[in-house]
Amino acid sequence: MKHASTDYTVISRRGVLAAGLAAVAGASALAGCGGHAEAGSAPAGSAPSHASATEVRVASLKGPTSIGLVSFMDRAKDADAFENGYTFTVATSADEILPSMIKGDLDISLIPANAASVLYNKTEGGVRCLDINTLGVLSVVTGDASLTDFEQLANRTVYLTGKGTTPEYAMNYLLAAAGIADTVTLEFKSEAAEVVSVLAADASAVGILPQPFVTAALVKNPALSAPIDLTDVWSAYSEDGSRMVTGATVVRAAFADEHPEAVEEFLKAQNASVDAVNDDPSAAAPLVVEAGIVDAEPIAAKAIPGCHLVCITGDDMAAALSGYLQVLSDADPSSVGGALPGEDFYLDLDA
Repeated sequence: MKHASTDYTVISRRGVLAAGLAAVAGASALAGCGGHAEAGSAPAGSAPSHASATEVRVASLKGPTSIGLVSFMDRAKDADAFENGYTFTVATSADEILPSMIKGDLDISLIPANAASVLYNKTEGGVRCLDINTLGVLSVVTGDASLTDFEQLANRTVYLTGKGTTPEYAMNYLLAAAGIADTVTLEFKSEAAEVVSVLAADASAVGILPQPFVTAALVKNPALSAPIDLTDVWSAYSEDGSRMVTGATVVRAAFADEHPEAVEEFLKAQNASVDAVNDDPSAAAPLVVEAGIVDAEPIAAKAIPGCHLVCITGDDMAAALSGYLQVLSDADPSSVGGALPGEDFYLDLDA
């Protein structure tokens, strides 16, 4: 199997390729956090032991979109755990995954929701959305204990990352829904660490941070709190069933058509993994660290509840994701690849 970058962690059913990973920053703030990487290598393992099995090549991003998979990754080290074989790749940015999906070097990927739409358009409908794997990961963080409601952002300056990308579009949508858009000043920083610095220097300052940066900031500075979860704010204002979405799972349409049983097994295992991680964050934390997603187990364990790890499928997925993509498209059509995906984008295995 060819990989788009050496900055990967690859876990197969018969081997482990350990690599140091860079974090997702800037435009990928919704998908992870920032840093640098050093890569290593080791044998990647062999084909599945079942003669009729399929080798499924899966990629995800360092950050919340991969956290929900860690139990699945761990189980897949056992060659007899599943009927099919799974090779997992954890990448530092969606730009490393999309070309491999287009070329057919990957079968399934967990990527930012808007990137899923971009991929659909680039492949002219060659991918299907299997599920939503992560809802919103952004929260309001501040040292001002009086700030408890989103509407209280009126007449304030809010510091955040992601100018010209999905965080800005989502925030503008929420501010407009709350009727306070004209009163709030958004000041953008190049990375989340800069927002944290502003919050540390000024107790009255207000920032928007993604997980696991939220948890890390609160652990480092007990004077800070995260009183407002933007996923909850979105749901409160939504009238069409849309939700704030971070990550979606997509599968190559040709692969889904050729190997429906493998896709069904993947989805079942993914759902079980998400449940396991959410049910016991402390047990999942070592696996998160092992995968190179978060550096410290206490941070991983505390961050998991705020990551909104899910496995939403079928009609609920279509309603939640289509409405979210519509908001992004209204702000900037290029953010979803120039056009919204067609109905064939939303794969319903139960249909």
